[in-house]
Amino acid sequence: MRLLLGGLCLSTCLAMTTVMVEPVIADILLIEAPEESDIVKPGHGESMDQVREKYGDPQQIMPAVGDPPITRWVYPEYTVYFEYNLVIYSVSD
Repeated sequence: MRLLLGGLCLSTCLAMTTVMVEPVIADILLIEAPEESDIVKPGHGESMDQVREKYGDPQQIMPAVGDPPITRWVYPEYTVYFEYNLVIYSVSD
């Protein structure tokens, strides 16, 4: 009886592993890292007033969009994104 139960257990375990194992397929996505820029841009958390004082007036101010309002200031070499009146991103163009 003991041998029979051991054989049943082994065959059940083997059957379960063959049913549960599925081939894994994956894609590899290669992304080039952006080049480092020597351009000094406004940092996260700076206010609109601080940005204007340090970097001057932007070439273009895009109106606020969404809730919370996101405003975009365009400078010659980068764009600054604000949430309310604080910088959230500065992106080189």
